[in-house]
Amino acid sequence: MRRLLAVAVVAFAATPLLAQPKDFFFQPNDRIVFLGDSITEQYQYSSYMELYLTTRFPKGNFVFINAGISGDTANGGAGRFQSHVLDEKPTAVTINFGMNDGGYGKFDEGKNKQFREKTEAMLKMAKDAKVRVALCSPNAVDPRIKKPAEYFETQKEFYAPLKDIAAKYGFPFADQYAVTRAEIEAMMKDEPKADKIKPFGDGFHTSPPGALIMAHAILTQLKAPAVVSQASLLTGNTKGETPAPVGCKLSDVSGTPTSLKFTRTDDAIPLPVQKDWRPMLPYLHELKDLNVYGLTVAGLEEGKYDVECDGEKVGTFTAKELAAGVNLGNAGAGPLFNQGSEVLDAINKKNDIVHKRFRGVVMANVNLPEWVAKETRDAVLKDKKAELDRLTGQIDAAQKKVYELAKPVPHKWEIKAAK
Repeated sequence: MRRLLAVAVVAFAATPLLAQPKDFFFQPNDRIVFLGDSITEQYQYSSYMELYLTTRFPKGNFVFINAGISGDTANGGAGRFQSHVLDEKPTAVTINFGMNDGGYGKFDEGKNKQFREKTEAMLKMAKDAKVRVALCSPNAVDPRIKKPAEYFETQKEFYAPLKDIAAKYGFPFADQYAVTRAEIEAMMKDEPKADKIKPFGDGFHTSPPGALIMAHAILTQLKAPAVVSQASLLTGNTKGETPAPVGCKLSDVSGTPTSLKFTRTDDAIPLPVQKDWRPMLPYLHELKDLNVYGLTVAGLEEGKYDVECDGEKVGTFTAKELAAGVNLGNAGAGPLFNQGSEVLDAINKKNDIVHKRFRGVVMANVNLPEWVAKETRDAVLKDKKAELDRLTGQIDAAQKKVYELAKPVPHKWEIKAAK
């Protein structure tokens, strides 16, 4: 605890980097494969998970591979688990099948039996290879859009065995279905016709809002840390103690009863909350469990205050709100939002190459007829490896650029009376 004197606010010393929790599924230097069907191949929820991991842990040194195939099922996933997953040498894998497996109608025990068996087969292969797995149930369909609406209920019974299957192999289970169902039910009460609050455009494939609720459901259930950083200060004529900063350091601090200036250097940056994410925030706890970039300021006189970062306004709050603490992580403007959006853009561009590598080369069938000369076979395989290496090099370079964009930099903050 540090005692801050009236008006002359004392700067905090640097704090250690915000440690990555050991109980969080993803760990530094992980090589991550997202395995699933078309919902995974859309590169939306997986890219938002990637965005979180990159911005929250800018020194995490993660590698991301998407192995989603449109129309696939657990049966297909098990059949390609060696070639599309284990051959990539991952340390962590998310498995997200079940949407197509259930058939979009009434519960079918035969289909469920195959789903259970093939899911277990993938977990056994991963366990034998010493690869960590996070098993996920799919998102709930939106019965306002996806017909017949009975599949909304079928999903519950169809995915029920997954928790025990994951536990059998000692892997965590992220129950997307249960979480997104509760959120969709709340949306149904607020907007029965899904005119504006619509996470899934066709009722089950993702759009950016749906991708956010999926990424949120998976990350929070895998124990992702909520706090980006937290800064608490006193100003004005207030005396007392305030918590030391978390995940940041403060310097060049000066204040009066109606203003405050300081420089804040963070260990990470918040998720850039996109415009089309905003309708989802009331159903996601306003991201207080995933994206807290906190600021608490006590001692300001009553009134409204603008909060500016590098001269750009990011929000207006009352003195009472600032004293209670505000979350600037969801701000839709300012240098931090702009930086995070640049990271997202770079991730999307990088993933264009990731998709090209997977669809165009990894999945390329080079099983030539037996009568083809061995020299020709060897040449084709050599060319395939060369193309894999070429695209992998491009991906590595693009990933390096992503991390460069995600590096936190000092920002000058000012709190002043709103005009």
